[in-house]
Amino acid sequence: MKKWRSAITAALLALSLAVAGCANQGQSSGTAGGDEILVGVLLPVTGNNATDGKDMQNAIEMAVKKVNDSGGVLGKKLKIEVADDGCDPQMATTAANKLVSQNVVAVVGGYCSGATLPSSGVFKNANIPMIVPAANSAKLPAQGYDTLFLINGLTPDQAQTAADYMAANQAKKVALIHDNSAYAKDLADFAKAAVEKAGGSVVAYEAINPEEKDFSALVTKLKGIGPDATYFTGYYAAGGLLLKQFRQKGVSGLFMVGDGSFSEDIIKIAGTDNAEGLLITATPTAEFIEGAEAFTSEYKQTYNNLAPGPFSALSYNAVNLLADALKRANSTDHDALKKAIKETKDFKALGQTISFNAQNTLDTSNFAVLKVAGGKFSLAK
Repeated sequence: MKKWRSAITAALLALSLAVAGCANQGQSSGTAGGDEILVGVLLPVTGNNATDGKDMQNAIEMAVKKVNDSGGVLGKKLKIEVADDGCDPQMATTAANKLVSQNVVAVVGGYCSGATLPSSGVFKNANIPMIVPAANSAKLPAQGYDTLFLINGLTPDQAQTAADYMAANQAKKVALIHDNSAYAKDLADFAKAAVEKAGGSVVAYEAINPEEKDFSALVTKLKGIGPDATYFTGYYAAGGLLLKQFRQKGVSGLFMVGDGSFSEDIIKIAGTDNAEGLLITATPTAEFIEGAEAFTSEYKQTYNNLAPGPFSALSYNAVNLLADALKRANSTDHDALKKAIKETKDFKALGQTISFNAQNTLDTSNFAVLKVAGGKFSLAK
């Protein structure tokens, strides 16, 4: 009798697993339901970079609402599922696997390159397209993933923008500081090559621990060297403290940061007076983009007069690009969608026209140099 009951139990279990398997197969195209298309969003919701992550999420939600209010895509509404990567490789891998298990049709996101690198591998293995609006380490396209598409400029372009500005402002002796993250080390390496190619010299090349609060030893060393310019390529939490101590110690020269430090938080951390004259290599925010006035106004109205963040416009563009590709693919099938994204040509978006090259990156760089004046960002002359 027990054997008979066991056989029935085993048979029922096998049947339930088979049904579950069929259900997963039915959702492998990324449909959240009969009238929804599920899109994964991978961002730092917690941790030191949560401010920029939230700005990106806000813009993504705005874009999704606009698409849905206009009738959706393929007769369905877009629905997002947000996963927190915390700008941490291990968290990112876990978050990416979570999105895969939820059968998303595609993923929009990727802020920190160090977190985007492993998560992009998870999505590659699952054959899920990923559109990245922020992370820009050259190591990302170097992986050769046909599922990965970057709509921000790459670190070599950003490094060249920094080197060109320094050369134009007679900054010959350059100190480079990074935090050993994939993005920051990548940017510092390319900046070193670009500065030296332009005839300058790298008088210091240093790494910091971004969790530290006291950089006095490094700052004292820099003061002794007397650089014409210091370029910090890490993120704003450490960048703000480094800038504050740099000013307090009276280190000579320009202070410039990469787009990982492009946040109003760096001004708050450093203090308005210390941040005066800070230079940033970055993709211009919506307020500097011609034709983005309506987006900026709507963003402020929607989010309690909060201005769009440094990657808000790019995140908004990523969703609209995905919606356009879904329409052109006329399917949520991953292969069809990958092909449609790859074939994107002259897609008009906020501040950029998107076409992909052989590496699934932009044909044209979108970097500029910005400057802090009176606690506000403006385009540097």
